[in-house]
Parts: sequence; structure tokens; C-alpha cells
Amino acid sequence: MNFAEFLDRYPCILGEGALIERLRRREDLELDPFVVNSAFIYEEAKRGALEALCRDYLDIGCEFGLPLLMSTPTWRASRERIAAAGLEGRDLNADNAAFLDRLRESYGGYAEKILICGLMSCKGNAYEPAEALSVQEAAQYHAWQAERLAATKVDFLLAATLPALSEATGLALALAATGKPYVVSFVVRPAGTLLDGTPLKDAIAAIDGVANPKPIGYLINCTHASFARAALLDETNSSPEVRRRMIGLLANTAALSPEELDESAELVEEDPEVFGSSVAGLRDELGLKILGGCCGTDGRHIRALAERLR
Repeated sequence: MNFAEFLDRYPCILGEGALIERLRRREDLELDPFVVNSAFIYEEAKRGALEALCRDYLDIGCEFGLPLLMSTPTWRASRERIAAAGLEGRDLNADNAAFLDRLRESYGGYAEKILICGLMSCKGNAYEPAEALSVQEAAQYHAWQAERLAATKVDFLLAATLPALSEATGLALALAATGKPYVVSFVVRPAGTLLDGTPLKDAIAAIDGVANPKPIGYLINCTHASFARAALLDETNSSPEVRRRMIGLLANTAALSPEELDESAELVEEDPEVFGSSVAGLRDELGLKILGGCCGTDGRHIRALAERLR
């Protein structure tokens, strides 16, 4: 079934937890300064570490019988970054999609409940809206990666951790041009704005107004559940239309601003039971369907969430 049918069929979809952050905590592993974890699949030890984390989340979804969303390890796999890493001879996007598809197929009958998205993000720092590309620059910059991910077996494309409307709009145009279903995901403030100050209601209206086809829906990610809830319920910057178009949250465990998180030298964790309860509560209160983790989360948090979603 296609992605839209998948969304209609299931009342909720469990999202994976953190990958990059958990890999970064390993003293025996080094993330690439340009492509982060996208080249891990080419080295046995690193591929094993990546697979172990993916299976941690896959096993939880399988155990609870919940549909599960996994993202390709391609958050930083743009053409420019691949070249800077000296990996121009490798097809990081296709190879990572194939890696995740093989993992999916290894789960037998449960595989039909596993969604894979082709993950992309902004060019610069996801916490620095001042670094965002213009609409035209973003559409051109991101088209190359969008086309490569769209040519794989991923179920849809996801542009995530977006701080500014301009680059989010350009990304949406690049994704729409592939003909593949896609979702746009913002980092938000409790006041109901993107990090660049754009009200959520204006951001969604702007992208829906120019992208053809428009996104299947929108997500919030890299944001604490309490911040996301406040943003969606804000009377000035949100709206019923925002809540209708918003389909999920991939939540942080830290109730900190992006600036505080970016400067934090230590991991800020939240009790898994508190995380699971607060994130799952947004399904009932706001109708969010895709619920999972981002920074600070691991298998404990996703298990606690799965217990409540089941």
C-alpha cells in the first residue's frame, strides 16, 4: 500500500528513536564531519553498530505489533557533503536505503508494517535559521539528493529538523518534483513558530500554496513534547488547519530551547515513563499519528511509548 493508505489504515505509527546521537556517545566510533553516519554502512564495525541500533527499534515495534517508521541514515548525504567527505564514487543515498530495506525484509511478516522514509535536512545548522537557504537556492541544492532517494524503495521522503520557512519551502519544491510522497518537519518554539519566527499557520499555508503536490502532512521533530503541544495549541500562531495537517512528533527528551541544546555538553535525559506518557498523550489530545523519538531517546523511551500506544 502507498504511504497515504498506510496512514489511513493504522490509528498510530511508532517512530524510531535517536540514531546519530546514540552513535556519537560511543567512544569507539567516529562520526564523519561531513556526512555524519551516512558512510557507516561501508565499514564492518560501524555498520554493525548502526544495525544494532536499528534492530533495537525494529524489535520493539515487532514485539508490540505496531507499525514502525524508520529513517534512512542520510540526514547529511547531500552531493556537496558527499564530495567533501571524499565519497563521490559511492551512492550513499541508494546504499543506505538498500541497507534499511534489507533489515525490513529480515522481519518476515512484520515487514509489511515497517515504513521507511528517505531522510533529508537543511544545508546548514538545523538550529540556526540565519543559515537557511533561500527558496530558489534550496530547491536547487536539495534536488540532487531528493531524486536519488526517490529512486529507491523508500515509502516516502522526509525533510526534517527545519528551522526556517525559506529552506523548508525550497525543500518541499524539490521533493514534490520527484513525484514521491513527502513530509516536511519543523523544529518549533512553544509560542507556535518556527525558529525563524514564522507562525506555524503561515508556514504551512505558504508551503501548501506553492508545492504541487503538497506534502502528505507535516511533523514536528527535535522538540520536547511540552513545547510541541504548546505550539500546536497556541491561539495566535497555530490554527485548526495546522492541527489538521500536523500528523506527528519525533520528540526530544529535554525541555530545552534549541540554543540550550546546541550548547549542552552533556546528554539531558527524561525518564522513559514520563516521555512515553507525554508523547502518547498527544495522540488522544491532538490526533497525532506518528509518534517517536529524537535527541536523548533510546530503546527505553521507545519501549515506554510503544506500551502506551498499544
